[in-house]
Amino acid sequence: MSGVVGWIVPGMENFELFGEGREFADFDNFFPGGLGFPEVVKVFGRQSHQNQENEAHDLADFSETTGTHGKVSTCANDKGRLLLSPMIYLDNHATTAVHPEVVEAMLPFFAEYYHNPSSGYRAGKTVQKAIAEARGEVAQLIGAKEEEVVFTGCGTESNNMVLKSLARIYGRKTSRVITGEIEHSAVLRPCQAMEDVGFEVHRCGVDAEGRLDLGQFKEACAGAETGFASLMWANNETGVIQPITEACEIAREHEIAFHTDAIQAVGKIPIDVKEVPVDFLSISGHKFHAPKGIGAIYLREGVRFEPLIRGGGQEDGRRSGTENVAYIVGLGRAAKIMREAIEKDRHAGIAVNRDHLEKRLSEEIEGVTLNGSREHRVPTCAHVSFERCEGAGLLILLDESGVMVSTGSACMTGKQQPSHVQMAMGISTEQAKSSLRISFSSFTTREETDEAVERIKRAVKKLRQVQGGDSVGPVMVYS
Repeated sequence: MSGVVGWIVPGMENFELFGEGREFADFDNFFPGGLGFPEVVKVFGRQSHQNQENEAHDLADFSETTGTHGKVSTCANDKGRLLLSPMIYLDNHATTAVHPEVVEAMLPFFAEYYHNPSSGYRAGKTVQKAIAEARGEVAQLIGAKEEEVVFTGCGTESNNMVLKSLARIYGRKTSRVITGEIEHSAVLRPCQAMEDVGFEVHRCGVDAEGRLDLGQFKEACAGAETGFASLMWANNETGVIQPITEACEIAREHEIAFHTDAIQAVGKIPIDVKEVPVDFLSISGHKFHAPKGIGAIYLREGVRFEPLIRGGGQEDGRRSGTENVAYIVGLGRAAKIMREAIEKDRHAGIAVNRDHLEKRLSEEIEGVTLNGSREHRVPTCAHVSFERCEGAGLLILLDESGVMVSTGSACMTGKQQPSHVQMAMGISTEQAKSSLRISFSSFTTREETDEAVERIKRAVKKLRQVQGGDSVGPVMVYS
């Protein structure tokens, strides 16, 4: 059930969420003739029971009709109305909202400039130019040359393209691959596939703050059989930034090809591939306000690369297939917006919001632990554990209250085992299972941050009461 629990008290014209009034959205747009409460209940379904004060508790699911959480009240005009609970989105490491400027830039390429960029007529040339401009923006974001950027369908494709290319190139000469214990599944699973066919995969550990053990990495690179390494730039769960510059220098000393999954770093922190000598770098647009379904890889000029997809020779033969023009344009515009934000230090405000949330949670809730390095991290992520709170239960309560967070990687949602990232950091299983990833964007306001803290406080209190065996009645965060 994705709706919200509310209290209907006889004689009340309206009712409130968390003790304060919220914006009303009436049903006129959906039902022009209006609906009284009984009809609304018929449409959305109702479960009720009585408490000691003889109040009816009504549970209604509005998501199929309105696309949001809400609840029903009776009003003076007897029309059913939807009292909206403001949704607070704090899961920006899973995906980000598409920036309005990105949407605006994309729209002409769905209807007006729909032509194939490989065509020879003028309209096709116009589309080609748009792709070239987008490529230039992505290149500028990471300090690359335009010809070093190849567009892909997503970050997972980017990682797979690079790793499978490297496996084909170096598999004939070497048998060792180096990666990290905290990598995303889009790297871990291709490495597992390599292991299945005979590669040795060396997985380097991290310290208690979630940072790569450079000593382990250096030792692994010393083996003559090592062909290439793949390490993430910033962790998707904790936001911890890895020592990529140092790792690159070690790899270069041993003539080892180096790939970085920079999906959670690009657009959040300054990156300049002229200064950090990575050979390959993966990008995913939907992590920085471009749409889902578009990514890119950086291929340093002169590196060997074998295409995963062959066909018409698009992307200079490195990734064939008719280009997804509108999404490429969107990625380019998002790259421009993020580059300007980084240059003007606009992301500092995101970090201020994050730090404010962490401070309040630490001061106002007992048994809070902040996980990961405080010094080396992207500005967008807080990773928090709550003693005596099972994370999955907390997630459900927060979802019902309109706060969207996660317990870890969105790609691992629903898995029962604790996060491999936290296990690698030496965090206990109990603490790992009590953790939330709270991730911000430039769209997150201070008001939303403060409201999220209040809802988290109530959810933690309720869950601890339930898990402690106290009799508290229905588990609701709207008391």
